[in-house]
Amino acid sequence: MVTKSIEQVDPAVAAKGYVHPEVLVSTQWVADHLSDPSIRIVESNEDILLYDQGHIPGAIQIDWVGDLNDKVRRDYLDRKSFSELMARNGISNTTTVVFYGDKNNWWACYAFWVFQLFGHENAKVMDGGRMKWIAEGRPLTREKPTYPPASYKAPERADYKYRAFRDQVAAHIAAGQPLVDVRSPKEYSGELLHMEAYPQEGALRGGHIPGARNVPWSQAANEDGTFKSASELRAIYEQREGLSEDDNVIAYCRIGERSSHTWFVLHYLLGYPNVRNYDGSWTEWGNLVGAPIER
Repeated sequence: MVTKSIEQVDPAVAAKGYVHPEVLVSTQWVADHLSDPSIRIVESNEDILLYDQGHIPGAIQIDWVGDLNDKVRRDYLDRKSFSELMARNGISNTTTVVFYGDKNNWWACYAFWVFQLFGHENAKVMDGGRMKWIAEGRPLTREKPTYPPASYKAPERADYKYRAFRDQVAAHIAAGQPLVDVRSPKEYSGELLHMEAYPQEGALRGGHIPGARNVPWSQAANEDGTFKSASELRAIYEQREGLSEDDNVIAYCRIGERSSHTWFVLHYLLGYPNVRNYDGSWTEWGNLVGAPIER
């Protein structure tokens, strides 16, 4: 966990009452730090073409498929590959990485989550993402920056901290512990295999994991893409859904990107210490032979 200090906390974010406000910054904070050599701004999108159309000056692009995933098996890159990715983008172990992207920061939170698997705790997310930056008329550029190579030494990936696997999900069900399905209601009910307007593919069966609560990720966001305040989030997850910070929670969606947004909300903004993201999500569970499914 990033250590809180007055210098690290953006006042605009602090006012929203989060347990760990140091992991979130406003668009103004980013604008004020564009020339800070200790900071690397990272854009991560679903639509990888957006970066070339215009990005925050000085921002690099990290693609969740091309950069963060293993090239052969369904898994993330290993310690060596992560170290090389950081080094060639001029990111050292002490660099502050600020993520932003499209889709209300789905992929920014996803990249942030992967970075946490490798212990890069000096990381933040720009509240509101790409949409808010553009809506405010802030500058974009097509110029791709280059940075001198850095030295980076990553530890072994610590999946046990924030990642859940299917056997752990099965044990979670057996123990009656809470799962949060962050997909749309029609995906949760089994009517759809993906969100509306997307190809209905990736799983042979629809429905949800037994016992999972349906709390669509979008309920945590405002219309401008920013995160709701802590009090608004607690009204959703605690007062309405009955969760508490003492719970051991697993979140999932279809491939893990939307659930990383909810993981970020629960773990950092609300301060839940035991939250994991099941990145196998419905593309794995909906294809498992004999896996229990509810509709």
